[in-house]
Amino acid sequence: MGLTSALTTALTGLAAAEAQIDVIGNNLANSQTVGFKSSDVVFATQFLQTLALGAGPTANNGGTNPRQIGLGVQVAEIAANHNQGTIEISSSSSDLAIQGDGFFIVEGADKERLYTRNGIFKLNSDAELVNSTGQRLLGYGIDDQFRLQETSLVPLSVPLGTESVAKATENVTFEGTLTPEGDLATVSEVIESIKLGDANVPRPDASETLISVSPLSDTAGVTVGTGGVGTLAAGTYRYRVALVDSSGNESTLSAPITATVGTGGAVALGDLPNEPTGDFPTVNVYRTGPNGSDFFRLGSAAAGATFTDNGSTALSGNAINDDTLTGNYTYMITYSRPGEKESRPSVLIGPQNVVNGRVTLSNFPTPPTPETGDAFPAYTQVKIYRNLAGDQNNFYLVDTVAPGTVYTDGKSDAQIADLAIPGNQLVDLDGPTVNSSTLLTSVLKRDGLTYQNAFELGTLSYSGRKGGRALGTQTLEITETTSVQDFLDFVEAASGIQSLQIDSQNPVLASENLIAGETGTLVPGGYIQDGALRFVSNTGELNALEIDLAAFQLRTRAGTVTTPNLGFGSAQEAVGQSAASDFIVYDSLGVPINVRVTVALEARTNEQTVYRWYADSPQNQSASSGGGVSVGSGLLYFDGNGSFVNSSNDRIAIGRDDIPSLSPLQFDLDFDLVSGLATQNATLAATRQDGSEPGVLNSFVVGEDGTIRGVFSNGITRDLGQLQLARFANPVGLEARGLNMYAKGVNTGLPVQGSPGENGIGNVIGGALELSNTDIGKDLIELVLASTQYRGNSRVITTSQQLLDELLNLRR
Repeated sequence: MGLTSALTTALTGLAAAEAQIDVIGNNLANSQTVGFKSSDVVFATQFLQTLALGAGPTANNGGTNPRQIGLGVQVAEIAANHNQGTIEISSSSSDLAIQGDGFFIVEGADKERLYTRNGIFKLNSDAELVNSTGQRLLGYGIDDQFRLQETSLVPLSVPLGTESVAKATENVTFEGTLTPEGDLATVSEVIESIKLGDANVPRPDASETLISVSPLSDTAGVTVGTGGVGTLAAGTYRYRVALVDSSGNESTLSAPITATVGTGGAVALGDLPNEPTGDFPTVNVYRTGPNGSDFFRLGSAAAGATFTDNGSTALSGNAINDDTLTGNYTYMITYSRPGEKESRPSVLIGPQNVVNGRVTLSNFPTPPTPETGDAFPAYTQVKIYRNLAGDQNNFYLVDTVAPGTVYTDGKSDAQIADLAIPGNQLVDLDGPTVNSSTLLTSVLKRDGLTYQNAFELGTLSYSGRKGGRALGTQTLEITETTSVQDFLDFVEAASGIQSLQIDSQNPVLASENLIAGETGTLVPGGYIQDGALRFVSNTGELNALEIDLAAFQLRTRAGTVTTPNLGFGSAQEAVGQSAASDFIVYDSLGVPINVRVTVALEARTNEQTVYRWYADSPQNQSASSGGGVSVGSGLLYFDGNGSFVNSSNDRIAIGRDDIPSLSPLQFDLDFDLVSGLATQNATLAATRQDGSEPGVLNSFVVGEDGTIRGVFSNGITRDLGQLQLARFANPVGLEARGLNMYAKGVNTGLPVQGSPGENGIGNVIGGALELSNTDIGKDLIELVLASTQYRGNSRVITTSQQLLDELLNLRR
C-alpha cells in the first residue's frame, strides 16, 4: 500500500510540475505581448493518510503529535499577476496605456462588454477606435456641438479629415499707445455734393420761343411840316419816334428829327414809321423843349399816320429811354410765381447779334397746370435772363412778363448787372432743389446747362472710404418709392457715422462748425443743406469720410452699369488725434468678418485722458441697425501714469441675420495692454483674437483623464469623446477569453466604471503602451525549480518501481 501511494503521490508532483511549466511557458511566450499579465501557480497539499492523531499532554507524558502521510500536491490556483507593466512611448497617438488600476472597455461579439489592458488601437474604415482583433473601444461620445454625452457608452470615433469646426471670436486684444498729445477731436470732416434739382418741377420749353432784332423806327419817309398854327414857342424842336408793339414794347428809337418854328407855330410829322408785319401798330413820339436836348414823351399815333404837335399837349415827365444793345446775346427763361421759388432755366435762346439796337422775344411757353401731389406751384409769370456782352457765362434778370406776351429788351448791361440794385439778380441754374421726400429717381444733377437724372431704378453699390481706408461695399435697391431720405440714411449707415443716440450716457460729440457763413455745431449724420447732400463725419482725422467719383455704381434693371457722380467735395476738414486698427474676426460658421476700430482723442484733463473708440464692420447684417456698418462705440480712460483704467463699453455685436450663423456675433475688446503715454502719434493694433476659420480634423491626443482632443488644421481643439475604464474588486477573478481579453467572472465583483483618475482608476497615457509584466529572470528560475521538481518526482517513481520489483522477486 505504501509503495502504491508513493507512486500516486509522485504522479501528483509530476502533474503539478507540468502545470507550473505550462504557466511559466505561457508567461515567457507572452513576454512581448502588450498589456499581458503573467500568472503564478499556487500549490496546495492534496489528501492526507492519518496513521495516528496524536495525544495531548498528560501528567505522565508530554503528548504526541499526529502521524500523517501526505498523498501528493494539487494546483490550488493559477493567479494572474495584475501588477503594473513598464510604460513605453509609442509612435502612434492612438496607442494608450493605463498607469494604475483599471481596464479598457471594448465591445465584443453581440455587444458583450470585454476588458483589456492591451492599448494598441487604430482607426477602422468608419473612423472608430478598434483594437488589433476588431473590438471597438467604448466611452462617452459627443453631440454636434462637441459636448460630451455622459448617458451611455458608445464606440469612440476620430473622423480624421472629415470633421470640420470653426470657432466664433470671443475676445480681441489690442496693444498700442494712445497719446494725450495732439489736437482734440472736436472738428469733423464735412463733405457736400453739388446742388441737386427736382425733375418733378417743370422746365420751360423755349424751343419755340422766337428771338430777333427789333426793327429800327426808320424816319427816312417821315415828312416834317411847320406851317401850321399853334401855340409852340419860337425855336428849334427835336423829335424821336419809336414803333410800339401790341404789348407796349418800344422798338429801337429813331434818329432825331429837327423842326424850327416861329411863335405860335406847329409841327406836323407825316408818314410815321410803319412796320410791314403789323406787329407794331403804334408809334410813340418824343420831343425836346425849344432849343432843348432832353426828350420826353409827347404822345402817340397810329403807325403810318400823321402826328401834329401844335403845342396844346404838354411834355410828360416820361423821359425817353434810348438804351440800345451792342453785342452777342443769349437768353433763358424761367417760370415763376410771387412768393415761390422759380423753376430751373430753359435751354438757351439765341444767340442774337445786335448793334445799337434792341432784341425782341416772343412766343413764350405757357406754364403747366399742377395736379395734386405735384412739387411745383401754379406759375403765373415768365422771367427773362440775359448774359452780358462781356460775360457770356452769367445770366442776369432782365424782366418779368406774363406768358404769351412779346418782349423787347433794350436794357443796358450796366442796368441789369448791378446786383446792388433791388430786383436785380443772377439766374439760379439749379432751380428748385431736392428735399427729403423727393424720389431718388427724380433727382437731377447739372453739368453746365445740361440736366440729367442722377439715378435710375436698379441696385446701387456704395464703396466709400473713411480715414483713407475702404469701408467695404454696401447696396441699396432703388425702387419707385425710394426717397432722398432713404439715400441719406443708407449712406450714413454704410459709412459708419455714429449719431448722438448710440450711447445716451456718453453721447457722441457734435462737431465745431468752421464753415464760412455758418454758426452752431454740426451733428454727425447726413442731411440736405441748401439743396446739397451733406455728410458730417464723427470727429477725428481717421473718421473723415471720403466719397470719390467712383464711390457709387448703379446696375440698372436693364443690366447696364453707370457711375452716378454727385460731385462730393470737402466743406470742412477734420481735426483730431486718432488711430485705427483693421482686423478679422470669425462667426460661428467660420466666416471671416472685417472689423475696424478707430479711436479719437475726445478729452483730456489734469487727471485723465479720454479716447472714444468707434467700430465698423461692412459685414454687419442687422435689421435693428438698418444694415449699417457701425457695430459699437465707447470711451477709454487712462490715468496720470498712462495706465488703462476702464472703458464705458468694451463689447461689439455684429449682426448675422442673412446667414445661418449665430446672431449676433458678440466679442469683447481688451484694451489692458494699451497705454496712455505721451508719444508723437497715437497707435493702435489688434494683436490677438481667439476665433478661427473652418478647419479639418487632422490629429488627436488623449489626455490623462481619457478625453480625446481633436486638433484641427486651424489650431482649434475640440473634445471628440472620453474613454471610460473599469476596475474590479478582485481582478484576479476575471475570466480570460484570449486575445488579451477578459470577461467579468463570478468572483470579480461588479465593474466600477469611471473616467481615468476617478474612483480609484488609474490614468491614461496617450501615445504609449504598457508592456508585458512577465519577469523573465524569475520565470526562468522557477522553470529550473519546476524541472527539478519534475525530475525529483520521477526518481520517486523509479525508486518505488525498484522496490516493487524487489518485492516481486521474493517469490523466486
